[in-house]
Amino acid sequence: MRIIYLTDVHGAFERVRDLLYETIADVYIIAGDLLDIPFYNMDTAMRYWELQNFFFALRRQMGKEEMILEDFVHDLSTMTDLAEEIEDKAEKYLHYTIRARRVMQQKYKVLENMLMTKPNSKIYCLPGNYDMDLRYTALHERDLHLHWYQFDDIKIAGYGGADIFTTGIPERYVIKYRAGIGIDDRKNEMYMFFKAVKPHIIATHQPAHGIHDWVTPTGPTGSPALRTFCDNNDVLLCLSGHIHNQWGFKEIEKTIYLNPSNFGEVTLLTGDVHEGGFFYQIEIEGAKVSYVLFRKIVDDRIYDIAEYIRNNERWKELIIDEARYNALKRYENFDSKTQKYSHIPEILLFKEIKQFFKTFQTQETEARIELLEKALRGLEKPLDDVAVDVVGSVNVGQAQPSSDIDMVLYMRCGTGCTDMLTSCEKFQAARSLIEKAIGTHYKFEILDCIDLNVVEKSIKEKNYECEVTQRFVAYRSICSTINYRVIAPIEDMLNADIEFRKELEGSIRSYFKIFITNARYLQSFDKYVNRLKSVGIKLPDSMKRKLKSLLLETKANEHQ
Repeated sequence: MRIIYLTDVHGAFERVRDLLYETIADVYIIAGDLLDIPFYNMDTAMRYWELQNFFFALRRQMGKEEMILEDFVHDLSTMTDLAEEIEDKAEKYLHYTIRARRVMQQKYKVLENMLMTKPNSKIYCLPGNYDMDLRYTALHERDLHLHWYQFDDIKIAGYGGADIFTTGIPERYVIKYRAGIGIDDRKNEMYMFFKAVKPHIIATHQPAHGIHDWVTPTGPTGSPALRTFCDNNDVLLCLSGHIHNQWGFKEIEKTIYLNPSNFGEVTLLTGDVHEGGFFYQIEIEGAKVSYVLFRKIVDDRIYDIAEYIRNNERWKELIIDEARYNALKRYENFDSKTQKYSHIPEILLFKEIKQFFKTFQTQETEARIELLEKALRGLEKPLDDVAVDVVGSVNVGQAQPSSDIDMVLYMRCGTGCTDMLTSCEKFQAARSLIEKAIGTHYKFEILDCIDLNVVEKSIKEKNYECEVTQRFVAYRSICSTINYRVIAPIEDMLNADIEFRKELEGSIRSYFKIFITNARYLQSFDKYVNRLKSVGIKLPDSMKRKLKSLLLETKANEHQ
């Protein structure tokens, strides 16, 4: 079973959608702080925040702290001798609260519509301190708070909320956290729930005491009850978040604790914005955690940052992407410092069409990608620098039982290699490895092979005429990669000089035309459309126009 775990989304729904498109998992757990603000603009949120703080102070002054703020304000508004200023503030606050509930529910509906595009996976959501109770939202069937679900022999359970109230969120609608410091285990709602369910995997927003929970200057802020339960029961995984800079992997008393840091962007106390995109991919085999991969999504690229491999009952950390790992360790931005670029129009059009078809990705596609991922994971020298781009039906998520796997191979060849497809020993070894892994399951064809040494050299020298690098840029613009960690450093180099990349993309229109023709997309897209029709999915008019534009452009190029 594969689990993908992310937390602290803070309204980054489009990034969640991209993650669903670019990953495959049996279960997705999205744990806490799904929303950012309960309105559509920051000005309204600030006005509500100011009113809320005003009534917090007034409630404390009147000794009514036991009342929910909305009830307190409602009672105030009925008083006949209330000052006109307070009466006006009360009316506005209650109006904003009703509006906040409506907007929050609308936002959850938007997220639910995105999650529905992944029907082959189970997706569960946990509310945090920025959320309302999910029972009253479009996400109610995915709600993990005080719920549990079983997968084979594995039981997953969750408890949401946090031991803090977030100003700016209506107090009436948030989860009441009854699991914090000072609550006896026998009265601890979370502890009693987990004791009854006996889960193997726990998802909470607030961490366990002493693990990923340090806040300066307060110190440890996690739940003692959660720590006690995990220490004394057979808990494989304890997944938490909430404290963004206390991320990491820890194993204590045979329980693995994971906090991936924030998935959405967050504003720090300094006013700076910290980038997100972090998540864990977890593999479970035979009721044990066998492998953990720490990853980051940036636009539609996923970077492997670190992996954790079990070796003789001990876990070994291997840092894959030191630059991104160390930036997060310092809690500094890395990818947001890189200048963004726009692809040439043909590539942008293709990517939009591809994204539409991937919304309806088939299980046959996922099976092929999983097999390739397994084949290329943990390769040893001299094949530890091999990656592939999938093209054709697998690239757009529309593979069927009879579909082949078309691919482009990436590797670093020796200095004496002149013809990779016929005489390169490393190419032949890589091809044999792929043949052994997938040849008995699916037919495959290697359409091209790219020597990364050549690409790296041409980027350093700014060689605009290098055909290998032009092909590299063409494939990387429209294909889906398996084992992207091999390619990531090269693309980082390329993206460090946007003008160079733009110039290369301007030179690859001919390669783009050749790629489309060789991959038989002119005929294939008709098949993809018919496949969707067969399951009752009609192509929107806007997508029909884009598809027609791409195919007409391709045909026009062929006659030039």
